Amino acid sequence: MVFHRHMRPARSLPQKSRFSGALLNLFMALTLAVAAPQLATAQTNFEATVEVTSQHSGKVRQLNVGEGRSIVLNTNEEVRDVLVSNPKIADAVVRTRNRVFVFGNLAGQASLVLFGNGGKQLASFNLNVQPDPSDLVEMLARLLPNSSIHADIVNKSIVLSGTAVSPLEAQQAYDIALKFVDGQESKIVNTIAVAEKDQVQLKVTVAEVDRTTIKQLGVSLQGSIAIGALDLNFNTSPGYNINPSVVNAGSLTAKYAFGGNTITPTVKALERDGVMRTLAEPTLVAVSGENASFLAGGEFPIPVAYEDNKVSLEFKPFGVGLDFTPVVLSEGRIKLRVKTEVSELSSEGAVNIAGAISVSALKVRRAESTLELPSGGTLVMAGLLKHNYGQEIDGIPGLKNIPILGTMFKSRDYINRQTELVIFVTPYVVRPIARSKVARPDDNFAAPSDQSTVFLNQLSRIYRGTDAPVKGNYHGKIGYIYE
Repeated sequence: MVFHRHMRPARSLPQKSRFSGALLNLFMALTLAVAAPQLATAQTNFEATVEVTSQHSGKVRQLNVGEGRSIVLNTNEEVRDVLVSNPKIADAVVRTRNRVFVFGNLAGQASLVLFGNGGKQLASFNLNVQPDPSDLVEMLARLLPNSSIHADIVNKSIVLSGTAVSPLEAQQAYDIALKFVDGQESKIVNTIAVAEKDQVQLKVTVAEVDRTTIKQLGVSLQGSIAIGALDLNFNTSPGYNINPSVVNAGSLTAKYAFGGNTITPTVKALERDGVMRTLAEPTLVAVSGENASFLAGGEFPIPVAYEDNKVSLEFKPFGVGLDFTPVVLSEGRIKLRVKTEVSELSSEGAVNIAGAISVSALKVRRAESTLELPSGGTLVMAGLLKHNYGQEIDGIPGLKNIPILGTMFKSRDYINRQTELVIFVTPYVVRPIARSKVARPDDNFAAPSDQSTVFLNQLSRIYRGTDAPVKGNYHGKIGYIYE
């Protein structure tokens, strides 16, 4: 190996120039000292310059080199030769007698040994060439200045660590790192901790009004008429296909017999008006990014057959259910994945098995969506306006069209149903409160005495708390309370 030494004699500087240089060096040192805290977030484990002294001669040091980057080794002794175990991984060049340049060519591991005069070993290094995350660290520090997020490279994978001020900035750091690995999520290890996770309270209101009008009016004729040798039997029972499951209809039956002939007319009549109001307001709290679920109701059995014609029972839930996952994007901005359901047992659609087992049906109002809205804002997640109208007339052709008397030969089945359903979603960013400010539903509740229950029909007594404010103001000499 040939060493090229370029020795230049030091020129004497004027006294004034040396003094100006000293002031410049002092100014630069102060500038670096002030800027050091700001540059700390952009530091990585890839050093630019390494000092090699005699105390490192018997030790093997770890040296991290960025792929496509270089490191300068400064020694206090003259370097005569260098040894690199794998030139494809790294290369070393001696430029002066006390300076060696190390280049990272390809990601991998290699060994580097420096030799001095007489073959003396000056230093030994284990080279670890990895992609340099300096650009990623600098970008994270510039785009997310309020968070302290670090990035390291381990086996061509990016390891994110540190603390983010919010889940949004943690997600943004992950998205930025994803661009450095060409969208390969398997090459990112995310260990970022969120300094303070927000808690989200979700209030869902399910309001429904169902109005139903059912009318049935029909005449069925049954009987037999004998004319000479001819015996006629007839039956005009209507099917009531619009409302087949309606029961409790009123009926009037009469029987006419003349000359061995019988006619049995039956009049069936029903008029039903109904209204049903459903209101459910489940409320649930969850930490940002975590899932929470809620169910207030019960479970009903469903028979399930398995081998050898055996029957087991499987229970299905019903009631008011809520499931949501909130993510606080920024101050007061919330992203929600919410699923809500209100179900109840119903006889409509019920199934009878072998005439012995009855399985109830479920009437379900369900909605599932992903929303984004501010804290305290309300959004209509789902709405439904349904109008179901049906009418049917059964009768004997020709006879049902006879004025007035035709009513005896026809039946009418009618239904008119209107359903209005709306689901409101309101999220809140909440904070814990003191236990003393929380009120329970059973606060100040007391059972009444037997005398109050028997004579005054009282079912409970509620006492006012000592610290509760009194509503209204006192007026006059004695004073009254105006609610």
